[in-house]
Amino acid sequence: MLAEHGAALIDADRLSRQVTAPGGAAIGPIRDAFGDALIDAHGAMDRDRMRERVFTDPAARQRLERIVHPLVALATQEAASRAVQSGAALIVFDIPLLVESARWAQQLDQILVVDCTAETQISRVQQRSALARETIEGIMASQAPRAIRRAAADLVVYNDGISLQGLRADVLQIAQRFGL
Repeated sequence: MLAEHGAALIDADRLSRQVTAPGGAAIGPIRDAFGDALIDAHGAMDRDRMRERVFTDPAARQRLERIVHPLVALATQEAASRAVQSGAALIVFDIPLLVESARWAQQLDQILVVDCTAETQISRVQQRSALARETIEGIMASQAPRAIRRAAADLVVYNDGISLQGLRADVLQIAQRFGL
């Protein structure tokens, strides 16, 4: 929603999907580290199989993160440079694992966390994916708890039990705070 007010948006998940897509920079290293079984017929990382692997094997998760995270960081830096060159007044980095990664916090002026209850988060993930509740809960358990994310934030937007109109009003206040 901040993009609607003129902010440049850099989505780390989208960049991660790009580097793990067919021909993406992470495919060769993933194949080398995990074998062909985790590359799908189209040449992309098999996200379902990889998810099963990394959430049951912490060493595999670390290995995958050592491959993907530097590539996403590079793509993020390139996107930020383009945004600065285009004159963006505000750059918003949508980084789901920001708190878990020490790499990002020192590079940002402010951290905004969008928060909701665990039940709402599970429901939203189920609405946009075919993941089982147990899988979602496992993924959430591997992430920083809500209290830690909120504690790391300079601003918190509570996106739970709020109307779209109310959320838009909150976002407008944030946009105005940043001069958008």
